[in-house]
Amino acid sequence: MAVSERRGLALRSPAEWGHRLLLLLLLGGCSARIHRLTLTGEKRADIPLNSFGFYTNGSLEVDLSLLRLGLPETEEKAPLVGFSLTRVRSGSIRSYSSQDSHDCPLRKNSSSSLVLFLINTRDLQVQVRKYGEQKKLFISPGLLPEEPSELGLPKSEHAVTPKVDSGTTTAPNKAKSKPTVSQGDQQGVSRKDQELVLGLGHLNNSYNFSFHVVIGSRAEEGQYNLNFHNCYNSVPGREQPFDITVMIREKNPEGFLSAAEIPLFKLYMIMSACFLAAGIFWVSVLCKNTYNVFKIHWLMAALAFTKSISLLFHSINYYFINSQGHPIEGLAVMHYITHLLKGALLFITIALIGSGWAFVKYVLSDKEKKIFGIVIPLQVLANVAYIVMESREEGASDYRVWKEILFLVDLICCGTILFPVVWSIRHLQDASGTDGKVAVNLAKLKLFRHYYVMVICYIYFTRIIAILLRVAVPFQWQWLYQLLVEGSTLAFFVLTGYKFQPARDNPYLQLPQEDEEDVQIEQIMTDSGLREGLSKVNKTASGRELLR
Repeated sequence: MAVSERRGLALRSPAEWGHRLLLLLLLGGCSARIHRLTLTGEKRADIPLNSFGFYTNGSLEVDLSLLRLGLPETEEKAPLVGFSLTRVRSGSIRSYSSQDSHDCPLRKNSSSSLVLFLINTRDLQVQVRKYGEQKKLFISPGLLPEEPSELGLPKSEHAVTPKVDSGTTTAPNKAKSKPTVSQGDQQGVSRKDQELVLGLGHLNNSYNFSFHVVIGSRAEEGQYNLNFHNCYNSVPGREQPFDITVMIREKNPEGFLSAAEIPLFKLYMIMSACFLAAGIFWVSVLCKNTYNVFKIHWLMAALAFTKSISLLFHSINYYFINSQGHPIEGLAVMHYITHLLKGALLFITIALIGSGWAFVKYVLSDKEKKIFGIVIPLQVLANVAYIVMESREEGASDYRVWKEILFLVDLICCGTILFPVVWSIRHLQDASGTDGKVAVNLAKLKLFRHYYVMVICYIYFTRIIAILLRVAVPFQWQWLYQLLVEGSTLAFFVLTGYKFQPARDNPYLQLPQEDEEDVQIEQIMTDSGLREGLSKVNKTASGRELLR
């Protein structure tokens, strides 16, 4: 979707929240892997544009159609601005993250910066400086043709000449813009010195140029970060706003997906089938044991089916992104809707089970109601943050803000849902000392302690271990992060269903038939044959009130 169309949609402000959310959903599938970024009045010194994993014959195309620098008239030196293309070993850590904020990467001959594109507004040229032994990294002006050659190498006849203002009044500017026509000869000489010179167009007080990069061998494969730098704004207190419009197109031989994203289509499809099979099996268990089925059991079934549908739409989205460079908007909307429902159902189900609703008591306490009043709005905010992030380019000004909001809200939700489990454990501990049915309370206490450990392991694994693995593995294996997250989620669902299954022989839902007074405490804590069911526990009014 074009930038003007996005602005037209943004001007419409529906009164209802559902319509606004739907608008965000529609915008969520627009950026895709063909990135278009327009920034106006930007003051950042470093703008992370994108990160992409390239295989051999992969290509990167950059079209800077507008760069307007708002520098003061008293400034005599040409501003140091340009792009940096960096290859990193980890996909989530950027090369300049460890540098001093006052240090501009364009001023240093750092070995970590693979290629620098230095924009010289005085001489109307772009100096390309390579660092490291990157002999087969092909850089040429212009964009690649629609159908590249068999070898994947650029063709000089398709190079796009930057637009030069023919009405420029200064003679030096005219003379300096002429070499853009004969760039081939200049590049042929400068390639030997590992430095290229590209032409810089000047039109209506703005600058423009384009280039493309082709990965020529397996030695050049890796995760690349493309950043834009304005060194004039690197010193606090003298930031000057500037405008930039850039188009970025990244492609691998197999499609528009990054190296780590290529297996995700099959991965999400397989996991969708697994969650669907788990949901069908769970429903069959509920239909066979209607005597001990509670509402929470059907909520668990709805969660499994919602998760399966969300992964299905996610998989289809990746298929169209890989083949066309952008998803189908209708499918993207369905993915975000099911993703929102899945996130809300997951935390609601965990909180309900942790509070002992239906298994220990039928009425939620005031503290537990407050927890739900916190978790549900936070989950809505987390999903809105996710949708906004998907609708924004990585270089947008508010992208990092929404990313931090998503991370913080997710941690708060994960910590909050632990409170109902802790309260249930404390309630059962108190009841085991006063209630005559010690076996009932101790078996339930054992159950919720196990569930508490499961929730802790699930949160710890998906939020910490999997992220650390993503940073540690090579760029082409980073899809293992999604595999571990989805696999651990499926394992958590299966274990939760096994613990709380409504079968008659479930040791946690029914009591043994013998008298509880003859059972020793040690045997109760270790005997896996214990059964406790609410239908048998609530025999008296006093016992019912206690469980409430």
